[in-house]
Amino acid sequence: MTETNPKLIADQASERYQEGDFEQAARLFSEAAQAYQEAGNAIDAAEMRNNQSVALLQIDDFQGALDAVLETDVVFAEAGDIRRQGLALGNQAAALEELKRLDEAVERYQASADLLEKAGEDQMRALVMQSVAWIYIKRGKFFEGLFAMNSGLSGVKNPTLKQKILRTLLKLRTW
Repeated sequence: MTETNPKLIADQASERYQEGDFEQAARLFSEAAQAYQEAGNAIDAAEMRNNQSVALLQIDDFQGALDAVLETDVVFAEAGDIRRQGLALGNQAAALEELKRLDEAVERYQASADLLEKAGEDQMRALVMQSVAWIYIKRGKFFEGLFAMNSGLSGVKNPTLKQKILRTLLKLRTW
């Protein structure tokens, strides 16, 4: 008999993920999402789909990662959870970036950053804006990349040493 307790399945999925068995983790996160959905818990189902997406990214199943996470942002928006809505958009953007759909990725990353800022998640916002910056830089848009990096770092209340160094370097720009 297959286990249908979504919490137990989710715990097993997390264990597999921590062990580096991303394929099994993705499968279990999918099962947990389905079990939560069947129990009428759309929010936890969406969370499991986000976790599934992250696991699928680890095994280079970029389209699967995107498919898993699509529309989860809507579930979180309807629940008024802007933090998880922002994270879901960031996960969508990461999959789109790997699929080389860079314009869409930048759009989702920026929407993610806006929501994370509203949620007070300055470190997460900085990471998202760093992803935007690298996309711009890889595309030869150096100044847009620097602007995105600076934008991400400007709102960080307690910057790490690396972030402090980057802030200083960005202040030294000669443009």
